[in-house]
Amino acid sequence: MLRIPAEMKRKKYWKETLEAYLYLLPAFVILGMFSFYPVVKSVIISFYDWHLLRKEQYFVGLENYQKLLSDKTFLMAISNTFRYVVGFVPISICLSLIIAVLLNNKIKGRGLLRLAYFLPWVTSSVAISMVWRWIYNQHYGLLNMALAELAQFVNKLVELATLGNVAQIWEFTNINWLMEPRWTIINVVIISVWKSIGYYVVIFLAGLQNVPTELYEAAEVDGATAWQSFWRITLPLISPTTFFISIIAIIGAFKLFTEIYVLYTGNPGPLSSGLTIVYYVYRNAFQRYRMGYASAAAYILFAIIFVFTLIQMYASRRRVHYEG
Repeated sequence: MLRIPAEMKRKKYWKETLEAYLYLLPAFVILGMFSFYPVVKSVIISFYDWHLLRKEQYFVGLENYQKLLSDKTFLMAISNTFRYVVGFVPISICLSLIIAVLLNNKIKGRGLLRLAYFLPWVTSSVAISMVWRWIYNQHYGLLNMALAELAQFVNKLVELATLGNVAQIWEFTNINWLMEPRWTIINVVIISVWKSIGYYVVIFLAGLQNVPTELYEAAEVDGATAWQSFWRITLPLISPTTFFISIIAIIGAFKLFTEIYVLYTGNPGPLSSGLTIVYYVYRNAFQRYRMGYASAAAYILFAIIFVFTLIQMYASRRRVHYEG
């Protein structure tokens, strides 16, 4: 048997390695120019008093970070963002799981229903936000019209049930959804859940279809109810899917911007009730040209997301069960 000398093997290895890196070079160049370099540059800028309309930039160290942590507007942006995350993430995950379980059954028109739920995800966020601006309109919006009709229907039922002896129990007045600060986060949560739920449903369906049917059959033989099968079999086996969805849902929620910007026509809602961290970064970077300050805010957002991801990964050690 002919043996190849070790020196020839090394030459062949280095030749093949060099060829591989040459093929990857264009991708490395593009990633370096548009991903790695901006990240490194923004880190450096965050330590400067960097203004786009000024030639000279001044190194200030951690001063930008210190100012941010004492800036009431930035703290309000953090508070609004957390309120949105707390509202959006649990609702979207629970609703998408329920819908996925229902669509996983053999029902008529299942494929059409899956398509209907997924369509909002592939629709532009700008288009969706503009449609919801019309829905939320106080005078001719679909939401107020639907609530008014519902109020009339409820009052009619009460009148029939009591033979007209009871006054109306629901007197509907037009709600100004887009001008009252208390509704801002709720408005955006509704839009985001409606848009994102289809994507999460598809991922949950993939996880549900990987659960062995033999386990359900064995549970049915043992007399387990549908709820017990769901709680003891389905949830543990799709825990990796749930963990993945929770990660991407939280990261996506912290990056909220487009819906707020379009829904309130370039403003962060009434009395800045919709001011989020990303909106705060946008305002300082592209409206006030304070690039150093905006970069520091962006890296505080990165730190928050990173901490939440670490917490989720730590919690997943006991809650997430992988096969094998």
